[in-house]
Amino acid sequence: MRFTETLWSSITGIYQAIIQHPFNEELAQGTLSREKFAFYMQQDALYLADFARALATMAGRAPDEEAIIQFARFAEGVAVVERALHFTYFREFGIDAPTRQQSPSCFAYTNFLLATAACRSYEEGMAALLPCFWIYREVGSDIYRRAAPNNPYQKWIDTYAGQEFAEWVNRAIDLTDAIADQASEPQKARMRDAFVHSSRLEWMFWDSAYRLEQWMP
Repeated sequence: MRFTETLWSSITGIYQAIIQHPFNEELAQGTLSREKFAFYMQQDALYLADFARALATMAGRAPDEEAIIQFARFAEGVAVVERALHFTYFREFGIDAPTRQQSPSCFAYTNFLLATAACRSYEEGMAALLPCFWIYREVGSDIYRRAAPNNPYQKWIDTYAGQEFAEWVNRAIDLTDAIADQASEPQKARMRDAFVHSSRLEWMFWDSAYRLEQWMP
């Protein structure tokens, strides 16, 4: 069994909670309120800016040229392709000045990724970044299969269920397995912990958008 398969099996319950969350259930049905989706998209734009920074940090720590190139391509893809998706919806929703304030859950997630990429081991950094790739592909594919016709969020669904994103995810999975092949058992245990923690933060991110989470005054 590939190491990444053991990672995925460790978050079965978390993943089920994500796809069954009201945010994703209503997104699939096309009934999610514009307010909640707009909140989510603005927070996702802030999240992905820091996600790209974490990927760039990993590029600087990568031990070989192939990994450097791969992390740089990941960062470019996040910054260009997914940013375009955000601004498509911002224009559609008439959002001229997206928020610059991260929600508490967004802040917790991005700071975990940035700190792990910069301060923990290279192996843990990769494992912490993988859920954003992998969970989004699985959620996008799940919603695509059951999406209501004429879904107002079809662009989002098509992006994360699409072949281009699937190829990014496969490369991230392969890179994680290559890193794990050289890791000790204690390092693999720390990789698993980082993967699980990021997966929990993925659930929190969707939940925070559904609740329109705000900081205390």
